[in-house]
Amino acid sequence: MTEQLNNKLLETIILSADDKLADDIVALDVHELTPLSDYFVVMSGNNERQVQAIVANIEEDVEKAGFDIRGIEGRDGNRWILMDCYDVIVHVFLYSERDYYNLEKMWVDAPLVDLTDWIK
Repeated sequence: MTEQLNNKLLETIILSADDKLADDIVALDVHELTPLSDYFVVMSGNNERQVQAIVANIEEDVEKAGFDIRGIEGRDGNRWILMDCYDVIVHVFLYSERDYYNLEKMWVDAPLVDLTDWIK
């Protein structure tokens, strides 16, 4: 995927998550650290229902924008849901799970993406 398309996909995901009031949205630029993806997006929901709503909204908006989702894992538990959007991997956590796994610390060498233009 081209950089322009990656940025459009990332923007779609961020706007969609923000629309459902996801908290502490962080995007990490991991393209130089792993061949798996260009970006990891990490966010939190206050409860399982909000986590599901965030995921459903992202899924709908990504598909409306013409992008594919390779897979979604963790829907059964609703505590950590991973969405594989090819060049963007999305992690939607309950707060307690996010603190426990602390992905941002694992990827501390990844630069943060400036999201100020997209988050309300």
